[in-house]
Amino acid sequence: MSKSIKVWITIPLMFFCMVMSSQTSFEANDAYPFGRANPDAPEQIKDFEKLIGLCDCLSESRNQDKSWNEPVKMTWKFKYIMNGMGVQDETFKDDKSYSGSIRQFDSETEKWYVHYYSHPKISKQLSVWVGGKTENGDIVLYRDSTAPNGTEGFYRLTFYEISDSGFNWVGEWTDKSESVVYPTWKIACKKRL
Repeated sequence: MSKSIKVWITIPLMFFCMVMSSQTSFEANDAYPFGRANPDAPEQIKDFEKLIGLCDCLSESRNQDKSWNEPVKMTWKFKYIMNGMGVQDETFKDDKSYSGSIRQFDSETEKWYVHYYSHPKISKQLSVWVGGKTENGDIVLYRDSTAPNGTEGFYRLTFYEISDSGFNWVGEWTDKSESVVYPTWKIACKKRL
């Protein structure tokens, strides 16, 4: 191959590699296995900063008879996606059930939009929770939900006691005023160092 052809091929290839590298420089890699927050993202991208990584968790759900099931061991992984502009989480439970969410912050509404999916119960349409970080540091998300007796309300998800060493999470039905609260699922997590 002639020298001029090599130069003609090499320069566009180098430019392409530089462009591709800048478009994915905040994705997971050897140095940052869970990605990084993109500095061009809204500052709220860091709301989940202390959750990024792997956690060992215990998940408990409520039975129809209102008693709690035995805790199930679970790994919960959080990482930055979309070149550091969003957050994804995945759960891997010992009972062979799995789930995850895509989390995006909308600067116009100043809210997080969280799209949930799971296995083996496959969603035909993704559920969406909306909310944000509260003054006390909790992250609270809501989705409209009707109780079995027909009362209108929300299914509320709350991340709380968030620290460098872990966090707790609870899913609960509330009425519209949030004065009636019925927890149906709770998870306690310790950060894997």
